[in-house]
Amino acid sequence: MELIQLIFIFVLAAFLGYELIKKVPSQLHTPLMSGSNAISGITIVGAILAVNVDASPFTLGLGLLALILATINVVGGYMVTDRMLAMFKRKEAKK
Repeated sequence: MELIQLIFIFVLAAFLGYELIKKVPSQLHTPLMSGSNAISGITIVGAILAVNVDASPFTLGLGLLALILATINVVGGYMVTDRMLAMFKRKEAKK
């Protein structure tokens, strides 16, 4: 694919993602976060595979960057999801 096609696909995906997320009610954000964390887990596997494919320094650096960013996204997403779910737990009565 040519670079202009890849840029077009990226911009289209970003716009579509923004429009979809904007219309999601607040009650569905926790399940949506869990789903996006699963997708980010797949991104980690893809980044690991990308690092192993080629030995060039550019590819290695790009794969390592993708691996770090995907890991931060997964960990942060699970922390936010856990915090949101904690808001719905019943609080124990103080003794």
